[in-house]
Amino acid sequence: MFKISSIAAPLGGAVGVVLVVGAFALTLAGARSAEPAAALPAPALGEAADSAAAEEKVVLAGGCFWGVQAVFQHVKGVKEAVSGYAGGDKATAAYEQVGTGRTGHAESVEVTFDPRVVSYGTILQIYFSVAHNPTELNYQGPDTGTQYRSEIFTESEAQKRVAEAYIAQLGAAKAFSAPIVTRVEPLRGFYPAEGYHQNYATLHPESGYIAFNDAPKVENLWKLFPDAFRQKPKLVAGTGGD
Repeated sequence: MFKISSIAAPLGGAVGVVLVVGAFALTLAGARSAEPAAALPAPALGEAADSAAAEEKVVLAGGCFWGVQAVFQHVKGVKEAVSGYAGGDKATAAYEQVGTGRTGHAESVEVTFDPRVVSYGTILQIYFSVAHNPTELNYQGPDTGTQYRSEIFTESEAQKRVAEAYIAQLGAAKAFSAPIVTRVEPLRGFYPAEGYHQNYATLHPESGYIAFNDAPKVENLWKLFPDAFRQKPKLVAGTGGD
């Protein structure tokens, strides 16, 4: 799917507004994305604290990786958020192949974070609240196919346990109007996407796709998680924009 297809201007002739978030100039139309944010409770179950751990990783899939990456690049304590592929084999971890929906891969983001600054629980809360809609099965917004599924690829049994407990918690609370379809599986491998996909939302704020689908996610992060929000995004080095 060619994701940089033009997006029709919003109806009603609303004047566009510009939200500047550090280096990320977000051109927002008068209307908002069809993927609204959800104010959710924090996970009741958390990981056991490890005061010596300065780094932890989790791989999150939630539709087009441009928007998911942009959200986590603006989270304090995130050291790096890399767009890539997970769920399939290394041999098929390429954009054109993944786009067929037949590789088993999902467009994903590897989030490396400092758990002393931002907890795994908060990472999950942001993922479910603003990064994507966990009730959409094999699609997100305009993007359809298994490569756009909602999935958490865990790196430890503790991560898996917390993620599954949080999904159960949100389900019991009827936090969404439809069932959560997010899968939780151990990570078999993460493969970084091509360089031109990295930092895409920051580098292409003029894109209609970014303005309509992804800029509102960053704005929602700012609104719902002001204490966790970082104005200047932590970009992937060596791939443009850094």
